[in-house]
Amino acid sequence: MANFDRLKIALQYIAPKHLMSRAMGKFASAEAGWFTRTFTQWFVNRYNVDMSEAIEPDFRQYPTFNAFFTRALKADARPLLANEGQLAHPVDGTVSQLGPIHGDSIVQAKNHDYSMQALLGGDEALAQEFHNGTFATIYLAPRDYHRIHMPLSGTLRQMIYVPGDLFSVNPFTADNVPNLFARNERVVAVFDSANGPFAMVLVGATIVASIETVWAGTVTPPTGPSVHTWEYPSEGLNKIELDIGAEMGRFKLGSTVVLVFPENMVEFTESLAPGVVTRMGTVFGEIKGQQPSTTNNSTKVAE
Repeated sequence: MANFDRLKIALQYIAPKHLMSRAMGKFASAEAGWFTRTFTQWFVNRYNVDMSEAIEPDFRQYPTFNAFFTRALKADARPLLANEGQLAHPVDGTVSQLGPIHGDSIVQAKNHDYSMQALLGGDEALAQEFHNGTFATIYLAPRDYHRIHMPLSGTLRQMIYVPGDLFSVNPFTADNVPNLFARNERVVAVFDSANGPFAMVLVGATIVASIETVWAGTVTPPTGPSVHTWEYPSEGLNKIELDIGAEMGRFKLGSTVVLVFPENMVEFTESLAPGVVTRMGTVFGEIKGQQPSTTNNSTKVAE
């Protein structure tokens, strides 16, 4: 590693990441008039954001930076192309890593693995459900659409808030900070589907001002010093069911989603590999033992 790269990593360790992130959060949620518009214009130009896909394409019409960053897309911008028996990409992003879980070990990057039990907040019984399963890690860049959708239909079983650090989660940091996704602050959503359980881990990062879910609203901030778990009913009027392609959460400023599935439940599309760009709603893989429907459901999911 070059000396400059070592310096960048060292600064990640010593920077007041929580303080920086919360300060950015206050700015991002403020209606700051011309300053918000100027910053948003800089952001659009700097990251080449495609505003033509947004329901409101004029960046000047967003009262806060958060409103711009979590902008809704036009109904036809992200059609749901996955059919019954298939997985849908849950986000716009880029594949960081994907493949088999070796026992409890998930690949983070070359020469870096981490523990699934740690990722899920230390719950050994929950981690056992995904022992030797399959995972996918998807990185959301600043220019990406930042709403998160369901890869398949499921009933919410559990949500877990896991306190942690706020390292950047870009590819450079993933290559150089051990246990990155199991050390950063995160929100774990565990679902039960007709084919088995799956978990979606929403990983926080430097200047990620907030993580939200559609059923709980803002989960973080505020933060806490310990793991907190919410349980949800599997039956009755209060159960939370979300269809494939439905929005389940959003990042206010970008980060990473880690998906985990049990052994022998899913098989990812062969073309997927680290570095491949994903688009929400397109086919992500197949449910093993099911034949995909030949009828496209064509549901619009980005409203």
